[in-house]
Amino acid sequence: MQKSPNQIDKHIGSRVRARRIMLGMSQEKLADALGLTFQQVQKYEKGVNRIGASRLLHIASILDVSIEFFFEGLPGMRAGGFSGDSLVAEFLTRSESDRLVRGFLRLKDEEARRKVADLVDWLASVS
Repeated sequence: MQKSPNQIDKHIGSRVRARRIMLGMSQEKLADALGLTFQQVQKYEKGVNRIGASRLLHIASILDVSIEFFFEGLPGMRAGGFSGDSLVAEFLTRSESDRLVRGFLRLKDEEARRKVADLVDWLASVS
């Protein structure tokens, strides 16, 4: 029987994915830096496979973030824990987020980016 991904593993995986995308890094490049296949990175990012502590520390180093970054916005953290925006974490788990972020980052014109953000705000308000 196959186990379903743990919510914490999914959250940490989505944070790895978010940071990798933010840096414009491919799964292949991250996998090469870790000595893994890109399929293993995919499994980490989906939360299917757990990331061990030493590997998470290595990923943090490659992605140039503190280890706390991966826990930000984790549902159920007690007050005084890590800060973060759960809406961003939810967004990053959606399949469409990758296309949207990549397309948005390719926009060179500041006004075009502002108009895209305005369009998304408007669409959210009418639905």
